Parts: sequence; C-alpha cells; structure tokens
Amino acid sequence: MKPILISGRSNPALTNQISQVMGVQAGKCDIESFPDGEIHVEIKEDILGSDVYLIQSTSPPVSENLLELLLMADAARRAGAAQVTGVIPYMGYARQDRRITTGEPVGGRVAADMLSTFLDRIVSVDLHKSTFEGFFSCPVEHLSAISLLAETIKETLPKNPVLVAPDLGAAKLVNTWADILDIPVAYIYKVRESGDKVTVRNIVGNVDGCSPILVDDMISTAGTMVKAMQALLSQSCRPDITLIATHGLFVGEGPEKILSFPVSRIIVTDSIMQTEKQLDLPVQVAGLKRLLANAIKKLSLT
Repeated sequence: MKPILISGRSNPALTNQISQVMGVQAGKCDIESFPDGEIHVEIKEDILGSDVYLIQSTSPPVSENLLELLLMADAARRAGAAQVTGVIPYMGYARQDRRITTGEPVGGRVAADMLSTFLDRIVSVDLHKSTFEGFFSCPVEHLSAISLLAETIKETLPKNPVLVAPDLGAAKLVNTWADILDIPVAYIYKVRESGDKVTVRNIVGNVDGCSPILVDDMISTAGTMVKAMQALLSQSCRPDITLIATHGLFVGEGPEKILSFPVSRIIVTDSIMQTEKQLDLPVQVAGLKRLLANAIKKLSLT
C-alpha cells in the first residue's frame, strides 16, 4: 500500500513537490480557521489501515501550526490510519530545551510530549540541537540538509572563502562544513543577553581579506548574524558575505537588518514557506523534496 501524504497549511508547496517526486497524489484534507480562531480539520481521504504522513512545519505562527498538526494527527487516528507520521521539516520550540530561571517551563519538552502523544513517529530536519530528539517518546528520524546546502554553495564559492561559526553553538556545525568544503574556519564568541540581543566578545581565526560564509541551523531575527557581520567587517573581511542556514524564519526586523549589510546571498532550504518579507533578500532555496521523499519511502517499507 502506498503511503498517503496529507498537508497542513504551513507549507503546501513542499508537500506537492514531495508528492511529485514520489509519484503519489496528496490526500485531501480541509482545514479552516473559524472567526474565533479555532481550527477545524477534516480529512476527506479514505485512510483506513493506511500509513499516513502529515507534512507540517511548526513555523511561525508556531503555536497555531503546532495545534493544527495535533488536530490532523487526531483526525487521522480516528479515521483508522494504521500509522501516523509527522513530517516536521522545521521543529518549533526546539530552542526551549532548558530552564534559565525557576519560573520557566521547558517548552521543548512540553511540545515533544504533545507530539509524541498523537504521532507514532516523527521526521525532522536539522533540529536546533541533536539532543532534542531525546525529548520524544516516539521514534524520531533526524535528517540533515548539510550535504544539500554544501552542494549548493560549492557551485559558486566566493573569493578567499572562510567558514564562520557565528557563535560557539555552531562550532561543531562549521567543522562539519569544513570537512566537506575543505576551506578555513573562524569562530565568533558571543554572549546572548536576550531573545534578540547578543554581544560579540572575540573572533578566533583570520578573516582579513576573506569572504565570510556564516553558517548556522537557522536565521530568525538575524540578531546573531548581524552582530557577527559587524564583528567580521571590523576585522577587514571582504564586503562579500554569504549566509547559510537550514531554516530561514526571517521574523521581526530580520530582513531589514540583513539588507543593511553587504550580503551577496542567503542560502536556506524550503523547510519554511517563503514570505513577502523575503522577496527583497538575495535568497537561494535548496529544496528538501528529495531528502524528505527518500525518508518517507524508506520508512514506508519498514
């Protein structure tokens, strides 16, 4: 029996692309928001005894898309699906993996518990931390888009490139990139003061006269990237900056901040559907359709 793909509203274009690669028709599902904000889901496909894959990034609006996915999962279970898999290219709440103060929740654990209750397994791409997988009580297929992104940047590497980790959290990531691209690396030591405010303390490595390639798992408000670019330009890097991340959220004033710097291009995946705010940015999209389609094919055989 062929797997049945059902799309949420967060990224229907990606679902259609995956369906085309797999040669299957996406299942019909009506989703609407009532005037009071409640979400109504109705699966129009006969999924009794089927292997169902719900494709939904928990991207902004994160809580709304998360609840929509949970409702889809409950609907699929009640319609008799043999197994329900959540294909969540971007996993929201993954950054809330610990408490800073006594009065805070561990938001990531709360989200993971809810998803584990309604889903039999999960497929996701480049979680903010690989250890976040341990929050789930259901199996997680954790995919990486690094090879896909690396192939994209390989086509046109800038002059005198240097890979840069914008913070110590990306140090391991940038070393993985260095093994693939075989180019020098530099590290930026930063301190985060709030959700959108960071301070750079030091740069380790030579960036003078080099074209920086800043690598991270996501670009959200761009606060980290902005501070990193300021620090790099103060160290006489070339005004030819590349930003690479798996997930391009570009929320708040992020796009406007980026446009004030000499950024030649931004490479992200389509884990998050592009918005109008991104249209002015030099964004190049590396599609996840084959990566996710292959994962679904593999799981549907098990």
